[in-house]
Amino acid sequence: MKILLTGSSGFLGEFVFKYFSASQEIQTLGRNSFSDFQVDISQKFELKLSFDCVIHAAGKAHIVPDSEEDVRDFWDVNVIGTRNLLKALEFDPPKRFVFISSVAVYGVNSGVLLNEQSPVLARDPYGQSKIQAEAEVIQWCNYHGVICTILRLPLVYGENPPGNLKAMLKGIKNRYYFNISGGQARKSIVRAEDVARFILPASCVGGIYHLTDGMHPNFHDLSHFMAKSIGRKWIPNMPFGLARLLAKIGDFVGPSFPLNSDKLQKITSELTFDDSLARSKFGWDPQPIIPPSPAI
Repeated sequence: MKILLTGSSGFLGEFVFKYFSASQEIQTLGRNSFSDFQVDISQKFELKLSFDCVIHAAGKAHIVPDSEEDVRDFWDVNVIGTRNLLKALEFDPPKRFVFISSVAVYGVNSGVLLNEQSPVLARDPYGQSKIQAEAEVIQWCNYHGVICTILRLPLVYGENPPGNLKAMLKGIKNRYYFNISGGQARKSIVRAEDVARFILPASCVGGIYHLTDGMHPNFHDLSHFMAKSIGRKWIPNMPFGLARLLAKIGDFVGPSFPLNSDKLQKITSELTFDDSLARSKFGWDPQPIIPPSPAI
């Protein structure tokens, strides 16, 4: 197969490229100087080539915007960039298109085993940009007769993870990470290598899917697993009352403070997603992030 991958220099994109480069003819598109097609997708470009499958993993990552420029970047990269890619592919539309999206489209901080039919209610710039990009991808694929697959991912785990997992690992390493109230809140998470492994099976089927490790570890287990990987043996615990007091201080101090009421609510709320549709449609069979303990 001839595959085009955007975002190959990103965290997930690197795993996808490594997986496919061993067995498929894969080319990359992005701003990185090592890309086969060096373009800024937020600007219009031409691509007069044919591909069997396009994997669109490029995008501005989920961060809290610090400025109006950050807010515009979400739209320029995630929406305008997707629009420009789709326009460039009209020279000869691929048979399959896979869009890497996010569970952020739901705009919720809590919920148990939400499925793909849950309403997309995001109001933050990142979530809204993913909602709009999804809609444009679906419309374009329907018009051109392309099999459309959208993968809504939760936290993505792998070597040197980005975002919240990066911050968590840094806190553990530097001994300032605390679990709060026992760290019992569960979160969905998935291995980057598993996502890469199942992209092609998913691309044959089409549809919108959640991908998780199926175990949804809580903060206590995840933090101890990550601590063990870097030689730490103990994770301190903070009572909820103290955490709530610190969060109130953080609300007053501002973004420089490590905790506020919004972060506390997210950390202590369960948020998990149902991946049974992927299991039934294309045999999704992931590895758990935390390996099961050996039977005694």
